[in-house]
Amino acid sequence: MEANTRSTGRLPAAFLTPGSASFMDFLSEHQPELLPGNRQLPPTKGVIEAPHGTTIVSVTFPGGVVLAGDRRATMGNMIAQRDIEKVFPADEYSAVGIAGTAGLAVEMVKLFQLELEHFEKVEGAQLSLEGKANRLSTMIRSNLGMAMQGLAVVPLFAGYDLDREKGRIFSYDVTGGRSEEQNYAATGSGSIFARGAMKKLFRDDLSEAEATTLVVQALYDAADDDSATGGPDVARRIYPIITVITENGFRRLSEEEASQIARSVLERRLEQPDGPRAALL
Repeated sequence: MEANTRSTGRLPAAFLTPGSASFMDFLSEHQPELLPGNRQLPPTKGVIEAPHGTTIVSVTFPGGVVLAGDRRATMGNMIAQRDIEKVFPADEYSAVGIAGTAGLAVEMVKLFQLELEHFEKVEGAQLSLEGKANRLSTMIRSNLGMAMQGLAVVPLFAGYDLDREKGRIFSYDVTGGRSEEQNYAATGSGSIFARGAMKKLFRDDLSEAEATTLVVQALYDAADDDSATGGPDVARRIYPIITVITENGFRRLSEEEASQIARSVLERRLEQPDGPRAALL
């Protein structure tokens, strides 16, 4: 047996052989069956029923970007889960919000986190935000076979670009096609209504506090018109997940902070059920 294929100690030789800085390439070469897109599904008729995550929204402000999501997962006309988490850190300066098939989406996020961590360890430097967006696009494209069977994953990616010193947002389609969004973006079943709310409320000079309030307003509007989107649930104390990414890195708002924003929005909605007409404050 050649030296470069011989195992040393407890680690197989594959782990000690120089190769690509991409964890996906490594997995594709040594254990391709572990990649989500390579799994074989049992024969079935029609679309496979599985829990789906719904609405994700994002908005930029001077100094960073906010990424938020509601907490509801649906399966057909049923609520599958009321407190699902749909927004995750990708690394120190970026985050992913998931819409689509929940199980596959969470698995893809974990693989994406490993991809970025692996690259940083091998290369000794972080990928650019553009590079991260491209890697995620490749992962989505590899899931196209599943998407054609109804198990689509359509995330929203946001982060702080250290080179350009600003927050940026990227959206995707099921084929892995990537688009950079300006100012705000939404994906998922309630995205049309959320985007309309953000279009109405967005300003170039938003503060961080106003930006976090804006995304909750948008999620409220989405829940008002889309049954698959869950609004703030005060009775169960379930509030949107809100994350902020700036030059200081990723930060998830605490449950107390999220509840304060949600309760403030709900109080104002008692006076204006259709939401604010222009300025947030």
